[in-house]
Amino acid sequence: MSTTEQPTSETADPYFQQLFADRIGGANYGKGTAIYKFEKIKRAKRKALADHPQRELLDFGIGENDSMAAPQVRKTMEAEVNKPENRGYADNGVAEYKAAAARFMQRQFGVQLDPETQINHCIGSKPAYAMLPACFINPGDITMMTVPGYPVAGTHTQYYGGEVFKLPLLAENGFLPDLDKVPDDIYRRTKMLVLNYPNSPTGRTAPAEFFEKVVALAKEKQFIVVHDAAHIMLTFDGQPRSFLQTPGAMDVGVEVHSMSKGYDMIGWRMGWVCGHPQIVRAFADVKDNSDSGQFIATQIAAAAALDDDSIPAAINAKYRRRAEKLVAVLKDCGFQCEMPGGTYFIYTAAPKGTVDGVEFPAAEDATRHLIEQHGIVTVPWDDAGPFLRFSVTYVAADEAAEDALMEETRQRLSAAKLRF
Repeated sequence: MSTTEQPTSETADPYFQQLFADRIGGANYGKGTAIYKFEKIKRAKRKALADHPQRELLDFGIGENDSMAAPQVRKTMEAEVNKPENRGYADNGVAEYKAAAARFMQRQFGVQLDPETQINHCIGSKPAYAMLPACFINPGDITMMTVPGYPVAGTHTQYYGGEVFKLPLLAENGFLPDLDKVPDDIYRRTKMLVLNYPNSPTGRTAPAEFFEKVVALAKEKQFIVVHDAAHIMLTFDGQPRSFLQTPGAMDVGVEVHSMSKGYDMIGWRMGWVCGHPQIVRAFADVKDNSDSGQFIATQIAAAAALDDDSIPAAINAKYRRRAEKLVAVLKDCGFQCEMPGGTYFIYTAAPKGTVDGVEFPAAEDATRHLIEQHGIVTVPWDDAGPFLRFSVTYVAADEAAEDALMEETRQRLSAAKLRF
Protein backbone atom coordinates (compact mmCIF):
# COMPACT_ATOMS: atom_id res chain seq x y z
CA MET A 1 0.00 0.00 0.00
CA SER A 2 1.27 3.47 -0.83
CA THR A 3 2.49 5.55 2.07
CA THR A 4 0.03 8.24 1.01
CA GLU A 5 -2.98 5.95 1.21
CA GLN A 6 -4.91 5.81 4.46
CA PRO A 7 -7.26 3.13 5.74
CA THR A 8 -10.90 4.04 5.23
CA SER A 9 -13.95 3.27 7.31
CA GLU A 10 -17.64 3.49 6.63
CA THR A 11 -17.92 5.62 9.76
CA ALA A 12 -15.08 7.98 8.92
CA ASP A 13 -15.88 11.42 7.54
CA PRO A 14 -14.93 12.04 3.91
CA TYR A 15 -12.04 14.44 3.43
CA PHE A 16 -14.44 17.12 2.20
CA GLN A 17 -16.60 17.07 5.36
CA GLN A 18 -14.75 20.18 6.52
CA LEU A 19 -15.46 21.90 3.20
CA PHE A 20 -19.26 22.15 3.40
CA ALA A 21 -20.46 25.75 3.50
CA ASP A 22 -21.61 27.17 6.81
CA ARG A 23 -24.98 28.02 5.24
CA ILE A 24 -25.91 24.32 5.14
CA GLY A 25 -24.24 23.32 8.39
CA GLY A 26 -20.52 23.43 7.70
CA ALA A 27 -18.53 20.51 9.08
CA ASN A 28 -21.68 19.26 10.83
CA TYR A 29 -23.63 18.88 7.60
CA GLY A 30 -25.56 15.60 7.55
CA LYS A 31 -24.97 14.89 11.23
CA GLY A 32 -28.10 16.47 12.68
CA THR A 33 -30.79 14.32 14.26
CA ALA A 34 -33.75 16.66 13.70
CA ILE A 35 -36.49 15.16 11.54
CA TYR A 36 -38.38 17.36 9.08
CA LYS A 37 -42.09 17.33 9.82
CA PHE A 38 -43.04 15.93 6.42
CA GLU A 39 -40.67 13.02 7.03
CA LYS A 40 -42.44 12.44 10.34
CA ILE A 41 -45.74 12.36 8.47
CA LYS A 42 -44.35 9.83 6.01
CA ARG A 43 -43.18 7.63 8.87
CA ALA A 44 -46.56 7.86 10.59
CA LYS A 45 -48.27 6.91 7.31
CA ARG A 46 -46.02 3.87 6.93
CA LYS A 47 -46.80 2.80 10.49
CA ALA A 48 -50.54 3.27 9.95
CA LEU A 49 -50.46 1.14 6.81
CA ALA A 50 -48.41 -1.55 8.52
CA ASP A 51 -50.66 -1.65 11.60
CA HIS A 52 -53.94 -1.45 9.65
CA PRO A 53 -53.29 -2.86 6.16
CA GLN A 54 -57.01 -3.10 5.36
CA ARG A 55 -57.78 0.51 6.33
CA GLU A 56 -57.59 3.13 3.60
CA LEU A 57 -55.69 6.31 4.43
CA LEU A 58 -57.82 9.44 4.05
CA ASP A 59 -55.09 11.78 2.82
CA PHE A 60 -55.83 15.47 3.42
CA GLY A 61 -52.12 16.25 3.57
CA ILE A 62 -51.34 16.40 -0.15
CA GLY A 63 -50.70 20.00 -1.16
CA GLU A 64 -50.94 19.68 -4.92
CA ASN A 65 -53.72 19.48 -7.49
CA ASP A 66 -55.11 15.98 -8.01
CA SER A 67 -56.01 16.39 -11.71
CA MET A 68 -54.00 16.52 -14.91
CA ALA A 69 -53.77 19.68 -16.97
CA ALA A 70 -56.76 20.38 -19.21
CA PRO A 71 -56.97 18.32 -22.43
CA GLN A 72 -56.58 21.40 -24.65
CA VAL A 73 -53.34 22.31 -22.84
CA ARG A 74 -51.95 18.81 -23.25
CA LYS A 75 -52.97 18.85 -26.91
CA THR A 76 -51.03 22.08 -27.43
CA MET A 77 -48.03 20.56 -25.71
CA GLU A 78 -48.26 17.48 -27.91
CA ALA A 79 -48.12 19.63 -31.03
CA GLU A 80 -45.35 21.94 -29.82
CA VAL A 81 -43.06 19.21 -28.54
CA ASN A 82 -42.59 17.92 -32.09
CA LYS A 83 -41.54 21.26 -33.60
CA PRO A 84 -37.79 21.51 -34.26
CA GLU A 85 -37.79 25.24 -33.57
CA ASN A 86 -38.73 24.54 -29.93
CA ARG A 87 -35.76 22.33 -29.19
CA GLY A 88 -33.30 25.03 -28.04
CA TYR A 89 -32.64 27.00 -24.89
CA ALA A 90 -35.33 29.49 -23.90
CA ASP A 91 -33.07 31.59 -21.65
CA ASN A 92 -35.28 34.35 -20.24
CA GLY A 93 -38.44 33.21 -21.97
CA VAL A 94 -40.37 33.38 -25.21
CA ALA A 95 -42.53 36.28 -26.33
CA GLU A 96 -45.70 34.13 -26.59
CA TYR A 97 -45.71 33.31 -22.89
CA LYS A 98 -44.90 36.83 -21.72
CA ALA A 99 -47.65 38.24 -23.95
CA ALA A 100 -50.16 35.71 -22.62
CA ALA A 101 -49.21 36.61 -19.04
CA ALA A 102 -49.72 40.30 -19.85
CA ARG A 103 -53.15 39.58 -21.34
CA PHE A 104 -54.05 37.53 -18.25
CA MET A 105 -53.06 40.35 -15.87
CA GLN A 106 -55.04 42.90 -17.87
CA ARG A 107 -58.11 40.69 -18.24
CA GLN A 108 -58.28 39.38 -14.67
CA PHE A 109 -57.08 42.38 -12.66
CA GLY A 110 -56.99 45.42 -14.91
CA VAL A 111 -53.20 45.54 -14.49
CA GLN A 112 -51.37 46.74 -17.60
CA LEU A 113 -47.83 45.41 -18.05
CA ASP A 114 -45.20 45.67 -20.76
CA PRO A 115 -44.41 42.02 -21.54
CA GLU A 116 -40.87 42.92 -22.61
CA THR A 117 -39.80 44.83 -19.51
CA GLN A 118 -42.25 43.96 -16.73
CA ILE A 119 -42.65 40.18 -17.08
CA ASN A 120 -40.14 37.35 -16.97
CA HIS A 121 -40.89 33.65 -16.77
CA CYS A 122 -39.58 31.35 -14.05
CA ILE A 123 -39.33 27.57 -13.90
CA GLY A 124 -42.11 27.46 -11.33
CA SER A 125 -42.43 30.07 -8.60
CA LYS A 126 -40.04 28.32 -6.17
CA PRO A 127 -36.86 29.32 -8.09
CA ALA A 128 -38.10 32.93 -8.14
CA TYR A 129 -38.10 33.03 -4.34
CA ALA A 130 -34.63 31.51 -4.38
CA MET A 131 -33.30 34.11 -6.82
CA LEU A 132 -34.93 37.36 -5.68
CA PRO A 133 -32.87 37.56 -2.46
CA ALA A 134 -29.74 37.49 -4.64
CA CYS A 135 -30.91 40.77 -6.14
CA PHE A 136 -31.16 42.62 -2.82
CA ILE A 137 -29.74 40.88 0.22
CA ASN A 138 -26.29 41.66 1.59
CA PRO A 139 -24.97 40.40 4.94
CA GLY A 140 -26.99 41.93 7.77
CA ASP A 141 -30.03 42.80 5.62
CA ILE A 142 -33.48 41.56 6.59
CA THR A 143 -36.29 39.84 4.75
CA MET A 144 -39.62 40.04 6.58
CA MET A 145 -41.77 36.94 6.08
CA THR A 146 -45.08 35.70 7.41
CA VAL A 147 -45.22 32.48 9.44
CA PRO A 148 -46.56 29.97 8.85
CA GLY A 149 -45.51 30.28 5.24
CA TYR A 150 -43.34 29.16 2.36
CA PRO A 151 -39.73 29.36 3.60
CA VAL A 152 -37.66 29.49 0.39
CA ALA A 153 -37.03 33.26 0.22
CA GLY A 154 -36.00 33.18 3.87
CA THR A 155 -33.65 30.26 3.36
CA HIS A 156 -31.86 32.06 0.54
CA THR A 157 -31.81 35.32 2.48
CA GLN A 158 -29.84 33.48 5.15
CA TYR A 159 -27.60 31.91 2.48
CA TYR A 160 -26.53 35.45 1.55
CA GLY A 161 -25.80 36.39 5.15
CA GLY A 162 -29.11 38.11 5.74
CA GLU A 163 -31.67 37.58 8.47
CA VAL A 164 -35.35 36.67 8.53
CA PHE A 165 -37.80 38.61 10.68
CA LYS A 166 -40.91 36.52 11.22
CA LEU A 167 -44.38 38.04 11.16
CA PRO A 168 -46.80 35.65 12.89
CA LEU A 169 -50.22 35.15 11.31
CA LEU A 170 -52.63 35.05 14.24
CA ALA A 171 -56.35 34.37 14.26
CA GLU A 172 -57.00 37.50 16.34
CA ASN A 173 -55.49 39.59 13.52
CA GLY A 174 -57.47 37.84 10.82
CA PHE A 175 -54.28 36.04 9.76
CA LEU A 176 -52.76 39.31 8.55
CA PRO A 177 -49.32 40.40 9.82
CA ASP A 178 -49.32 43.21 12.37
CA LEU A 179 -46.95 45.58 10.61
CA ASP A 180 -47.40 48.22 13.33
CA LYS A 181 -45.52 46.03 15.80
CA VAL A 182 -42.36 45.78 13.73
CA PRO A 183 -39.57 47.68 15.53
CA ASP A 184 -37.99 50.61 13.74
CA ASP A 185 -34.54 49.03 13.88
CA ILE A 186 -35.94 46.07 11.93
CA TYR A 187 -37.47 48.34 9.32
CA ARG A 188 -34.14 50.18 8.94
CA ARG A 189 -32.44 46.92 7.90
CA THR A 190 -35.32 45.45 5.88
CA LYS A 191 -34.80 45.06 2.14
CA MET A 192 -37.73 42.74 1.31
CA LEU A 193 -41.21 41.95 2.59
CA VAL A 194 -42.63 38.65 1.30
CA LEU A 195 -46.41 38.26 1.41
CA ASN A 196 -48.76 35.55 0.16
CA TYR A 197 -52.51 36.07 -0.38
CA PRO A 198 -54.68 34.07 -0.74
CA ASN A 199 -52.50 32.74 2.04
CA SER A 200 -51.11 29.26 2.33
CA PRO A 201 -51.90 27.65 4.70
CA THR A 202 -54.40 29.92 6.48
CA GLY A 203 -56.71 30.44 3.49
CA ARG A 204 -57.05 34.15 4.28
CA THR A 205 -57.40 36.75 1.52
CA ALA A 206 -56.08 40.28 1.94
CA PRO A 207 -58.43 43.28 1.74
CA ALA A 208 -57.55 46.23 -0.48
CA GLU A 209 -56.79 48.46 2.50
CA PHE A 210 -54.12 46.04 3.76
CA PHE A 211 -52.29 46.16 0.45
CA GLU A 212 -52.62 49.96 0.47
CA LYS A 213 -50.97 50.05 3.89
CA VAL A 214 -48.17 47.81 2.64
CA VAL A 215 -47.46 50.11 -0.32
CA ALA A 216 -47.34 53.17 1.94
CA LEU A 217 -45.01 51.40 4.38
CA ALA A 218 -42.71 50.20 1.61
CA LYS A 219 -42.29 53.75 0.36
CA GLU A 220 -41.83 55.19 3.86
CA LYS A 221 -39.42 52.52 5.12
CA GLN A 222 -37.84 51.87 1.71
CA PHE A 223 -38.10 48.13 1.16
CA ILE A 224 -39.46 46.14 -1.76
CA VAL A 225 -42.50 43.87 -1.69
CA VAL A 226 -42.63 40.40 -3.18
CA HIS A 227 -46.17 39.06 -3.38
CA ASP A 228 -46.70 35.32 -3.81
CA ALA A 229 -49.88 34.94 -5.87
CA ALA A 230 -49.69 31.18 -6.41
CA HIS A 231 -53.27 30.58 -5.22
CA ILE A 232 -54.80 33.73 -6.68
CA MET A 233 -57.20 31.92 -9.04
CA LEU A 234 -58.45 29.86 -6.10
CA THR A 235 -60.17 32.86 -4.50
CA PHE A 236 -63.62 32.08 -3.08
CA ASP A 237 -64.74 35.22 -1.22
CA GLY A 238 -64.95 37.61 -4.16
CA GLN A 239 -62.97 38.55 -7.22
CA PRO A 240 -59.28 37.57 -7.18
CA ARG A 241 -57.13 40.51 -6.11
CA SER A 242 -53.64 41.19 -7.40
CA PHE A 243 -51.25 43.19 -5.23
CA LEU A 244 -50.37 45.11 -8.40
CA GLN A 245 -53.95 46.43 -8.56
CA THR A 246 -53.11 48.58 -5.55
CA PRO A 247 -52.28 52.20 -6.41
CA GLY A 248 -48.51 52.61 -6.18
CA ALA A 249 -47.78 48.88 -5.94
CA MET A 250 -45.93 48.89 -9.24
CA ASP A 251 -43.47 51.38 -7.70
CA VAL A 252 -42.50 49.11 -4.81
CA GLY A 253 -42.43 45.51 -5.90
CA VAL A 254 -43.29 42.48 -7.93
CA GLU A 255 -45.83 39.69 -7.93
CA VAL A 256 -44.98 36.04 -8.56
CA HIS A 257 -47.52 33.82 -10.33
CA SER A 258 -47.69 30.07 -10.80
CA MET A 259 -49.40 27.84 -13.35
CA SER A 260 -49.69 25.02 -10.81
CA LYS A 261 -52.64 25.73 -8.54
CA GLY A 262 -55.05 27.57 -10.83
CA TYR A 263 -54.32 25.55 -13.98
CA ASP A 264 -53.69 21.96 -12.79
CA MET A 265 -50.13 22.25 -14.13
CA ILE A 266 -48.38 20.77 -11.09
CA GLY A 267 -45.03 19.44 -12.28
CA TRP A 268 -44.93 21.53 -15.47
CA ARG A 269 -42.83 24.12 -13.59
CA MET A 270 -44.11 27.37 -15.06
CA GLY A 271 -44.60 30.76 -13.51
CA TRP A 272 -43.69 34.40 -13.97
CA VAL A 273 -42.45 37.45 -12.09
CA CYS A 274 -44.09 40.78 -12.93
CA GLY A 275 -44.10 44.34 -11.71
CA HIS A 276 -41.48 47.07 -11.46
CA PRO A 277 -39.24 46.81 -14.55
CA GLN A 278 -35.98 47.35 -12.66
CA ILE A 279 -36.76 44.52 -10.21
CA VAL A 280 -37.85 42.25 -13.06
CA ARG A 281 -34.60 43.11 -14.86
CA ALA A 282 -32.53 42.27 -11.78
CA PHE A 283 -34.36 38.96 -11.43
CA ALA A 284 -33.72 38.22 -15.12
CA ASP A 285 -30.01 38.93 -14.69
CA VAL A 286 -29.73 36.51 -11.76
CA LYS A 287 -31.86 33.97 -13.59
CA ASP A 288 -29.59 34.22 -16.63
CA ASN A 289 -26.79 32.91 -14.41
CA SER A 290 -28.94 30.21 -12.80
CA ASP A 291 -30.85 28.43 -15.57
CA SER A 292 -31.38 28.42 -19.33
CA GLY A 293 -35.15 28.74 -19.30
CA GLN A 294 -38.07 26.35 -19.35
CA PHE A 295 -38.65 24.14 -22.43
CA ILE A 296 -40.22 26.32 -25.14
CA ALA A 297 -43.05 23.88 -25.84
CA THR A 298 -44.02 24.05 -22.16
CA GLN A 299 -44.11 27.85 -22.31
CA ILE A 300 -46.35 27.85 -25.38
CA ALA A 301 -48.71 25.30 -23.83
CA ALA A 302 -48.84 27.44 -20.69
CA ALA A 303 -49.63 30.49 -22.83
CA ALA A 304 -52.59 28.60 -24.30
CA ALA A 305 -53.77 27.81 -20.78
CA LEU A 306 -53.55 31.45 -19.72
CA ASP A 307 -55.75 32.49 -22.65
CA ASP A 308 -58.52 30.06 -21.62
CA ASP A 309 -60.43 31.42 -18.62
CA SER A 310 -62.64 28.34 -18.49
CA ILE A 311 -59.75 26.35 -17.02
CA PRO A 312 -59.25 28.24 -13.73
CA ALA A 313 -63.02 28.73 -13.43
CA ALA A 314 -63.61 24.97 -13.44
CA ILE A 315 -60.75 24.31 -11.01
CA ASN A 316 -62.02 27.03 -8.69
CA ALA A 317 -65.53 25.55 -8.69
CA LYS A 318 -64.22 22.07 -7.92
CA TYR A 319 -62.11 23.07 -4.93
CA ARG A 320 -64.75 25.49 -3.62
CA ARG A 321 -67.27 22.62 -3.62
CA ARG A 322 -64.87 20.29 -1.87
CA ALA A 323 -63.91 22.93 0.71
CA GLU A 324 -67.57 23.58 1.55
CA LYS A 325 -68.15 19.87 2.12
CA LEU A 326 -65.08 19.41 4.30
CA VAL A 327 -65.75 22.51 6.40
CA ALA A 328 -69.25 21.17 7.15
CA VAL A 329 -67.83 17.80 8.25
CA LEU A 330 -65.13 19.36 10.42
CA LYS A 331 -67.57 21.68 12.14
CA ASP A 332 -69.91 18.76 12.85
CA CYS A 333 -66.96 16.99 14.51
CA GLY A 334 -66.06 19.87 16.81
CA PHE A 335 -63.48 21.82 14.83
CA GLN A 336 -63.75 25.61 14.88
CA CYS A 337 -63.29 26.44 11.22
CA GLU A 338 -64.88 28.34 8.37
CA MET A 339 -64.79 28.45 4.62
CA PRO A 340 -61.39 29.82 3.52
CA GLY A 341 -61.25 32.99 1.46
CA GLY A 342 -59.04 31.11 -0.97
CA THR A 343 -56.55 28.24 -1.54
CA TYR A 344 -57.42 24.58 -1.26
CA PHE A 345 -56.51 24.47 2.43
CA ILE A 346 -58.66 24.41 5.55
CA TYR A 347 -56.62 25.79 8.46
CA THR A 348 -58.11 25.04 11.84
CA ALA A 349 -57.03 24.97 15.49
CA ALA A 350 -55.69 21.56 16.46
CA PRO A 351 -57.51 19.48 19.07
CA LYS A 352 -55.96 19.51 22.55
CA GLY A 353 -56.38 15.78 23.03
CA THR A 354 -59.07 13.10 23.30
CA VAL A 355 -61.84 12.65 25.85
CA ASP A 356 -60.22 9.43 27.08
CA GLY A 357 -57.07 11.20 28.22
CA VAL A 358 -54.61 11.43 25.30
CA GLU A 359 -52.91 14.83 25.26
CA PHE A 360 -51.66 16.73 22.21
CA PRO A 361 -49.05 19.25 23.41
CA ALA A 362 -48.53 20.38 19.80
CA ALA A 363 -50.30 20.13 16.46
CA GLU A 364 -47.65 17.62 15.41
CA ASP A 365 -48.86 15.24 18.13
CA ALA A 366 -52.46 15.57 16.93
CA THR A 367 -51.38 14.83 13.37
CA ARG A 368 -49.48 11.72 14.35
CA HIS A 369 -52.41 10.44 16.43
CA LEU A 370 -54.93 10.99 13.65
CA ILE A 371 -52.73 9.20 11.12
CA GLU A 372 -51.70 6.25 13.24
CA GLN A 373 -54.96 5.66 15.11
CA HIS A 374 -57.59 6.78 12.60
CA GLY A 375 -55.94 6.80 9.17
CA ILE A 376 -56.56 10.53 8.62
CA VAL A 377 -53.62 12.51 7.21
CA THR A 378 -53.25 16.23 7.93
CA VAL A 379 -50.29 18.63 8.06
CA PRO A 380 -49.41 20.28 11.40
CA TRP A 381 -48.38 23.90 11.86
CA ASP A 382 -47.01 25.06 15.21
CA ASP A 383 -45.37 28.31 14.04
CA ALA A 384 -48.10 30.60 15.39
CA GLY A 385 -50.13 28.34 17.64
CA PRO A 386 -51.15 24.69 17.09
CA PHE A 387 -53.11 24.35 13.83
CA LEU A 388 -53.90 21.56 11.39
CA ARG A 389 -54.05 21.99 7.62
CA PHE A 390 -56.57 19.89 5.70
CA SER A 391 -56.19 19.97 1.91
CA VAL A 392 -59.09 19.27 -0.46
CA THR A 393 -56.77 17.96 -3.17
CA TYR A 394 -57.54 14.35 -2.27
CA VAL A 395 -58.17 11.95 -5.15
CA ALA A 396 -61.86 11.40 -5.92
CA ALA A 397 -63.26 10.46 -9.31
CA ASP A 398 -66.56 12.33 -9.01
CA GLU A 399 -68.92 14.04 -6.57
CA ALA A 400 -70.31 10.70 -5.37
CA ALA A 401 -66.77 9.66 -4.43
CA GLU A 402 -66.28 13.00 -2.66
CA ASP A 403 -69.46 12.46 -0.64
CA ALA A 404 -68.45 8.91 0.30
CA LEU A 405 -65.05 10.19 1.46
CA MET A 406 -66.70 12.92 3.52
CA GLU A 407 -68.98 10.39 5.24
CA GLU A 408 -66.03 8.14 6.06
CA THR A 409 -64.14 11.18 7.40
CA ARG A 410 -67.11 12.12 9.58
CA GLN A 411 -67.30 8.63 11.03
CA ARG A 412 -63.60 8.39 11.81
CA LEU A 413 -63.37 11.86 13.36
CA SER A 414 -66.44 11.15 15.48
CA ALA A 415 -64.86 7.88 16.65
CA ALA A 416 -61.65 9.77 17.56
CA LYS A 417 -63.54 11.63 20.37
CA LEU A 418 -61.36 14.69 20.06
CA ARG A 419 -61.23 17.34 22.77
CA PHE A 420 -60.86 21.03 21.84
